[in-house]
Amino acid sequence: MSIADSILSINNDLPIRTELPVHSGKVRSVYWLTKQDSRRLIEEKAYPVPYDTPLAIMVISDRISAFDCIWSGEGGMLGVPGKGAALNAISNHWFTLFKQQGLADSHILDIPHPFVWIVQKAKPVMIEAICRQYITGSMWRAYEKGERKFCGIRLEEGLSQDCKLASLLMTPSTKGILKGIPDVPEADDVNITRQNILDNYSAFNFEKRSDISVYEKLLSEGFSLISQALAKLGQVFVDTKFEFGYVKGLDGNSKLIYMDEVGTPDSSRIWDAQQYEQGTVVENSKEGFRQLLLNHFPDSDILLNKERMPERQLLAKNNSLPAEVLMQVSKTYIDIAEKITGKHLVLSDNPKAEIIQILHEHYQLVDE
Repeated sequence: MSIADSILSINNDLPIRTELPVHSGKVRSVYWLTKQDSRRLIEEKAYPVPYDTPLAIMVISDRISAFDCIWSGEGGMLGVPGKGAALNAISNHWFTLFKQQGLADSHILDIPHPFVWIVQKAKPVMIEAICRQYITGSMWRAYEKGERKFCGIRLEEGLSQDCKLASLLMTPSTKGILKGIPDVPEADDVNITRQNILDNYSAFNFEKRSDISVYEKLLSEGFSLISQALAKLGQVFVDTKFEFGYVKGLDGNSKLIYMDEVGTPDSSRIWDAQQYEQGTVVENSKEGFRQLLLNHFPDSDILLNKERMPERQLLAKNNSLPAEVLMQVSKTYIDIAEKITGKHLVLSDNPKAEIIQILHEHYQLVDE
């Protein structure tokens, strides 16, 4: 079995019984179960949700995206070995901790396989909630050019690259293209202010204006919890993205939950604490891969300039990265997953076959 065979790159073609088209994102694919299968599983597995809750199978892949493109390696490596299992293990670790600490539930109900979650349907809040404790990346590049206002928050003068900010910054952006909101451009991933959200809360899918303070509490407490846990492991939690949604509880009332993924090397920057104290940034997240791409190609503007997206897509399509580059990324993901969870990450020789077998034998979701 070659390394290429152990990588799950295509995850939207599994024979899972569904009546709706498979929704495939950059990394995950979602299979909405039939009403009958959802009800059956809620009953059989005693999931703590109302019996009419729609369920989905969420299958992660080992694909790696950066700068809004999917990248691959030589020798048919269409992803990064261990990446999918690492992301799922880390997210589940933090989601479980959030629940134990009384913050909020997540959308995960069951984990049949390291690549698979069974999730409850949530109504997403249309905000990518980004929290920053250090000034780096795009924020630093903008600050260096003289920008001082970010999402309605004014930063002080005299900050230096990668320094810790005086307080945790919440810098939200739009999730998807939202139309008809005053002062919010109709484009994906546009920075917004707290005032934008307060003035138009229902346009962002908040059910009540008061839920904005609940969302902010879940953001700051979630960030703090991960930050403290990582500090004990010699890691600096730099910044991260949270996503939220509404589900119905067993009491029939709506509640905000965490969803998507959380505290992972894909959605966060994580630095080695000892190296940082000595003045060096060592990335234990996908940011290291982004930097590697910027250094790998002679014209880095292609990767940073949104107006050159067609060229960027061709660059990603026509350039197989050296296998050792993807194996280096694999080591980063597996090492940080094992550090965070305290468990050995079990990798599969043929994840797709395993998933199909488990969903058939234990969940009766695959037709013969």
